[in-house]
Amino acid sequence: MNPSITLKERIISLDIIRGLALFGILFINVKAFQVITDNVQLPDYNGLNGMIESFIQIFVEKKFFSIFSFLFGVGFYIFASRAESRGDKPRWRFARRLLALLLIGIIHILFFWGSILAAYAVIGFLLIPFYRAKVSTISKWLGGIITVFILSQLLKILAPGMGVFSNVIAFLGSDTITIFIMFLSGFLAAKANWIQKIGDLSTQIRWLQIITFPLFIGFSIWIWFASQGNDQHLHEIIALGTIPTTYLYLSSLFVILEHKRIAKLLQPVARVGQMAFTNYLAQSFIGLAIISLMGLEVVSPINSVIISIIIFTIQIIYSVIWFKFFKMGPFEKVWRFMTYGRNATSVR
Repeated sequence: MNPSITLKERIISLDIIRGLALFGILFINVKAFQVITDNVQLPDYNGLNGMIESFIQIFVEKKFFSIFSFLFGVGFYIFASRAESRGDKPRWRFARRLLALLLIGIIHILFFWGSILAAYAVIGFLLIPFYRAKVSTISKWLGGIITVFILSQLLKILAPGMGVFSNVIAFLGSDTITIFIMFLSGFLAAKANWIQKIGDLSTQIRWLQIITFPLFIGFSIWIWFASQGNDQHLHEIIALGTIPTTYLYLSSLFVILEHKRIAKLLQPVARVGQMAFTNYLAQSFIGLAIISLMGLEVVSPINSVIISIIIFTIQIIYSVIWFKFFKMGPFEKVWRFMTYGRNATSVR
């Protein structure tokens, strides 16, 4: 490993992880690309389909959205700090960027009901008050929110009948809180400058992995038995395992990408991540087209895997070709213009 990796290479690492997150998200979203109707047929979850579904629940569900959320938090700090270095008002500029994302997200929902963009925009506003906060303060808030989240999930499993408090507990243990936890985690990592010092933090990362790996194994076994037994609390069990698993994935990926040969090998994936906004929007349209061409009335887990691989392969190819001619993805450029207006071309 080379601890003195440059800033440029570090951003490439973020793009690779962002590209991999987009691939993982596909396994969950593909089934939602079809329009939901009252008489929709349920997928077959027997045999190989059932095994693949359990595999997705253990290794993918909520985890890759959480990685994507972590990177959103990293992006907030990078964006705001660069805006401030130019003499701009970082929080106001980021608020405008979120409003632009909200508008695009609302439009995207008209085409893909499972779009996360509008929710990201709304939850993103909660990051703004933390911009001036100290690293220690952010760490305390993060620890407190994670604790409340875990307790809420445990209460939903162990004491489901909480009467009037059920709605409060449901919100505190919801995907919204998971997204914000990962937003804040990414923002903290960027603000504390941990992402640029992976090689210097090998001891801390090893301890993080020592703690999270047994939790990952334990939750994986729990999710497997819950899925096989049709446990009504499967959703909560998956949610409980999401944070430690995501931290394990992220720490492992950052360490692996310290190896320059691996990072170079994954350059095409980095291109997908470099225009993640465009590719996320494009996935729903490409996926729906593929489903239509295959004539599928219902998307089984096997179909999800096949379609995800096809979509991601297409995105690798056109992303690599796109950056041979352009410096920015098409929707990244639109988002940039909506953020900066006519001054977009002069901002670096």
